[in-house]
Amino acid sequence: MAKKSAKSKSAKRRAGKPKATARKPRRVQPIPAGYHSITPYLIINGAAAALEFYKNAFDAKEKVRMPAPGGRIGHAEILIGTSRVMLADESPEMGHRAPQTGTAPPVSVLLYVKDVDAVFERAVNSGARVERPVENQFYGDRAGTLIDPYGHRWHIHTHIEEVSPKEMQRRMQELHH
Repeated sequence: MAKKSAKSKSAKRRAGKPKATARKPRRVQPIPAGYHSITPYLIINGAAAALEFYKNAFDAKEKVRMPAPGGRIGHAEILIGTSRVMLADESPEMGHRAPQTGTAPPVSVLLYVKDVDAVFERAVNSGARVERPVENQFYGDRAGTLIDPYGHRWHIHTHIEEVSPKEMQRRMQELHH
């Protein structure tokens, strides 16, 4: 009588199948946790001082600071409300230049806050220059615009009223007539 194989049932099932060598890698999310699809990246002449300004003016929380040669900041990240802002010192060798003093920056940052008046005042007291004072706007926000000490334009807003697109259009027409 032939002897039965001592292999277990599971061993028989595995026979002929390649041996698993590694686990599947975890799926990496295309947008990292804590980030949004668009993240401003500000180039600044004096990033270390700018970090302190943003902490004082906008209650920013510093998350990352990476020093670069020559005492510069190569990369930093702050959290303002629920959004990250990245910044670094100028790096002419990489083509990264801060806004020119006295010229209008080509890009603005819009920041929604709970109390536009308090944040605006704090920013001005920290060294920002008023471009447009805080006023109620036809589109339902109370807002003002300032230029930070590093040449970047910030629109500071608090949403105070729900306005339909039709009403917004009517109000805009009223302003221009």
